[in-house]
Amino acid sequence: MKKPKKEPHQQTWLTEQRLRFYPLLLGLLALAAVFVLIIARESDMLLRVQELNLFLYTPLFFKQQLVVAGGFLTWLGTYFTQYFYHPWLGTLLLCLWLGLLMWLVKHAFAISVKWAPLLLLPVALVLLTDFDLGYWIYYLKLRGQFFIAVIGFSLAVALTWAFRRLAVMKDRLGLWLPLLFILLSGVLMYPVAGFYGLLALLLMGVIVWRLDVPVGRKALTSVVALATLAVVPMVYYRQVFCQASFDNIWWQALPVFITTEKCPQYYYPYAALVLVLLVMAACYRLAFTPSVLKKQWGWLVSQVVLTAAIVWGCWHFWYKDETFHEEIRMTQCVDNYDWQGVVDIMSRHQGVPTRMMVMYKNLALFKLGRAGDEMYNYRDGSKAPDCPFELRVAQIGGKNIYLHYGLLNYSYRWCLEDGVELGWRVEHLKFLVRCSLLNKEWKTCQKFIDLLKQTKYHAQWAEHYERLMTPEGQKSITKDPELGPIFHLMGGLDLLASDQSLIELFLLNTLAYHETSDPVCSELVLLSAMQLKDIPAFWQAFFQYAKLHVGQHMPRHFQEAAYLYGHLEKTIDISGMPFDDAVRKSHDGFMQMAVRCQKMTNEQMMDAFYPQYGNTFYYNYFLMRKLKSY
Repeated sequence: MKKPKKEPHQQTWLTEQRLRFYPLLLGLLALAAVFVLIIARESDMLLRVQELNLFLYTPLFFKQQLVVAGGFLTWLGTYFTQYFYHPWLGTLLLCLWLGLLMWLVKHAFAISVKWAPLLLLPVALVLLTDFDLGYWIYYLKLRGQFFIAVIGFSLAVALTWAFRRLAVMKDRLGLWLPLLFILLSGVLMYPVAGFYGLLALLLMGVIVWRLDVPVGRKALTSVVALATLAVVPMVYYRQVFCQASFDNIWWQALPVFITTEKCPQYYYPYAALVLVLLVMAACYRLAFTPSVLKKQWGWLVSQVVLTAAIVWGCWHFWYKDETFHEEIRMTQCVDNYDWQGVVDIMSRHQGVPTRMMVMYKNLALFKLGRAGDEMYNYRDGSKAPDCPFELRVAQIGGKNIYLHYGLLNYSYRWCLEDGVELGWRVEHLKFLVRCSLLNKEWKTCQKFIDLLKQTKYHAQWAEHYERLMTPEGQKSITKDPELGPIFHLMGGLDLLASDQSLIELFLLNTLAYHETSDPVCSELVLLSAMQLKDIPAFWQAFFQYAKLHVGQHMPRHFQEAAYLYGHLEKTIDISGMPFDDAVRKSHDGFMQMAVRCQKMTNEQMMDAFYPQYGNTFYYNYFLMRKLKSY
């Protein structure tokens, strides 16, 4: 008699009962890694995002958000975004929302613990909707962007989970209650969450086919879900949200990535996440465990490979341009009147800078009184920003540049235009407060101060400037360490005209031909004429500066420009001017080297000359000839 074959030893440790805490541990580790990564790399950007946000604790602000579909989601997004004022706190809140999304996805689609790494996929894609934006943060019209996606997708998944539980009821309610739930979800969630409410309907229409209900009920449920998805937005469009564009009624609460050109690549993470959720809904309760995963080594390898692939994909598409972050840090230094901080960032920059960085550096050196000696100690250039659309300095830092050069009306104008086009932001209100205060428009200034006092983190800033509106404060504005230097530059220049969005060229042309009797302004005029490389304008500004600084040493770059122009055109006799020996020697050495290198291309000469002459006006005049302002 044959003995029965023994069953192979089963690896019982792979049971879901034994691994029930594995998804929790994986999720906590992933969220901890995300928190550290964001704080380490993106704190400066998040602080900037908070300045480009505005949340007011007023009933009117709440009502204003509800005039479009998805308005409540926008209100929530702006509320949480304000906490990026403390990057660690805002990041912690974002990670908590991501943790909730993972938990909802696991339970809504019954993700097996053996496929736990799949829970990281929605998290990675949501992170990319925020941290792949780069320069687009300046053009976002959707308020609260950095929280809307995670809240919206969490809501859609939660509604799908609730529907799944209702749809399997066996009594009479099992037929009508799910259909009623779909209708109510469409009617109630579309005005609250826009696109995300419609996504929930789509997920319901898909997951019902994986439930243990009759085929007829599945078909009826899908038809009702799709019909609700199609009809509800049109009804709301005609009856409630009439100001919305008909083409966008199904996409409300999604950002619009269009400036002068369309940028569809920013929608890819959204599309990928929608596809992932649809696949999860379609695969609900689908047994798919290859035999290799039933073995210890196969399961371990699959976990490592899947997790590594998701992590690599998230990091690969994460926006990592260091110049973008340097510009942001420079902006923060300018906002805090930390001029040496701006110079320090520029000195650490590797490679060619953008024009925004050059403008900030020149502003900082002027404020420090060192531009005439150090302006060319740093690389010049016009590196194109790393973005797939046409970028303008006006949106990045142009308002700051205008403010600190004393052209307040232009700063004020750009704040108003961007406020209307892109939505009001904390940054706009702060510029408007300072411009109104310096222009002595007290009632207007008080209006903007009152708005800032309705914010959580900027009320103290507003109260500081409100004190300058008192009779005693008004007398001290000219002596204020922050506003005094701006007030000093205001005379005679702040006449509103059109800058054609080319802020740097407009500023240089406005300042270079200005006649002044003020020593500080004369330095700014001469610096502008020197940057324009306009020889007649330079000589006019040079003699104006010399008359106002009698007995003072002429800064090095001014000497270099005068010595060079005197030899180039010989219209001005420079023989009696007391040039430094270092200026004469560097000029002669540059010209001798130019003769030896005349067969080189401009790019080759730039590399060859820079180590010895890169910090001179000669290098800038002859070799930096194709700089693009934007």
